[in-house]
Amino acid sequence: MTLMSLVRRSLRHHALSSAVTIASVGLAAGLTMSVFAINSQTYDAFTGGRVGFDAVLGARGSQLQLVLNTVFHLETSPGNIPWSLYREMADDPRVTLAIPYAVGDNYQGYRIVGTTTQMFTDFTYREGQGFVLRPGGRVFDESQKEAVLGYYVAERLGLTLGSTFQPYHGLQFDEKARHEDTYTVVGIMEPTNGPSDRVLWIPIEGIFRMSGHVLRGSGTVYRPTADEAVPEEHREVSAVMLKLRNPQAGFILNQTINQQGKVATLAWPIGRVMAELFQRIGWVSRILTMVAYLVVIVAAGSILASIYNTMNERRREFAILRALGARRTTVFSAIVLESTTITALGTVVGFLVYGAILSAAYVIVRAQTGVVLDALRFDHALWLTPAGMIALGALSGLVPAFKAYRTDVASNLTPLS
Repeated sequence: MTLMSLVRRSLRHHALSSAVTIASVGLAAGLTMSVFAINSQTYDAFTGGRVGFDAVLGARGSQLQLVLNTVFHLETSPGNIPWSLYREMADDPRVTLAIPYAVGDNYQGYRIVGTTTQMFTDFTYREGQGFVLRPGGRVFDESQKEAVLGYYVAERLGLTLGSTFQPYHGLQFDEKARHEDTYTVVGIMEPTNGPSDRVLWIPIEGIFRMSGHVLRGSGTVYRPTADEAVPEEHREVSAVMLKLRNPQAGFILNQTINQQGKVATLAWPIGRVMAELFQRIGWVSRILTMVAYLVVIVAAGSILASIYNTMNERRREFAILRALGARRTTVFSAIVLESTTITALGTVVGFLVYGAILSAAYVIVRAQTGVVLDALRFDHALWLTPAGMIALGALSGLVPAFKAYRTDVASNLTPLS
C-alpha cells in the first residue's frame, strides 16, 4: 500500500508528463496490436475465407489475375473462353458443380456478374450455407432483365426490390458508357461478409444480349438479335467456377489444362494462389511490423525519459523517505512500479487505439473487397503486446530506479536556503 501511495502521488504531481507518456504507450500498443491483427485476418480471409469454390477455369494467363477477378471482383478479366469449355466442365464426372461467369460491366463502380440460377440454388460459400435472399425477394428469371443484389451494393446505392438500373460498360464507372438495357431488382441477398456482397448478379443471357456487346466464341463476331436464341458455338464466358469431387480431381485437371493444354488456365487451389500474392507483398507487412516495433521502442524511451528527468527534483523526496526509515529497495521498487503502472495504463489506452484503427480498417477493407474484419476475434497479439509492453516498461524504470537507489541521504537533506 505504501508503494502504491507513492506511485499515485508521483503520477498526480507529474500529471502532464505522465499523461503524455501514457498516450505514447497507448499509441504504440494500439498500433502494434492492429498491425498483427489486421495482417492475420486479411490473410485468413483471402487464403482460406468463405470462397466456396475449389478452382477457377479461365483464359490462358495469370492464375492470380483470374482469382482476383472472379472470386474477389478486384481485377480485370484476362479474357474469355468458349462456352464449350463450360459444357465440358459441367459434364466432367470429377466436377460436382460448374457455374459460368460473364463480367465486363458495372453500375456506379460495382461489378455486374452474369451467371445462372445455380449460383443461388446449388452453390454454398461454406459448408451447408448458400446465398439467402431477404423476405419478398426471389431469384432472377434467366430469360428476363432482372437482378439480384449483394447486401452491400443495395445498402450503398439505396436500391430496393422493384428498383431499376442501367448497366455501364467496363469495370470503371463512366457516364458516357451507359447501356440502353434496364434491369429490375427482384432479390437482395442477406449479408455473407464476403466479396459477393459487392456484386450485382444478372442472368448470363443478359450479358450476351447487352446493347453494344458482341460474342466471339466461334472465332467470328456475332451480334445477338432479340428474335432468336444465341447459338452455343458463339457463346463465351469470362470464367467457370468449379467445385471438385476431391483433391485428386484438381491435381489431374491442373496437369491436363495447365501443363499439357494451351487454351485455358485452371487456378487451383484458390487458397494457394492467394497465398502467393501475400508472399509477393510480404515486404509491406514486414515494414509495418518494423514501424510498430520502432514505435514501441520510442514509447519505452519516453517512459525512461519521463521518470529520469524528474529524478533531480525528487532526490530530496527520496532522501526524506530514507531518513524516515524507508529502505533502498523500497525506493527502487517504487520507481519500477511507477514505470510499470504507466505502461499498464498505456496498454489500456492501447485497446482504445486498437478499436479505432480496426474500425477504420473495417470500413476501408469492406468497401474495397467485401471482406469484413472481426473486432472481437481473438488474436495472440491482443495479449502478447500488452504483456510485452508492461515488461518493457518495467525494464525502462530500472535506470532511474538505480539512480534513486544510490541517492545520498546526507547531501540531499541539506537546507535549500
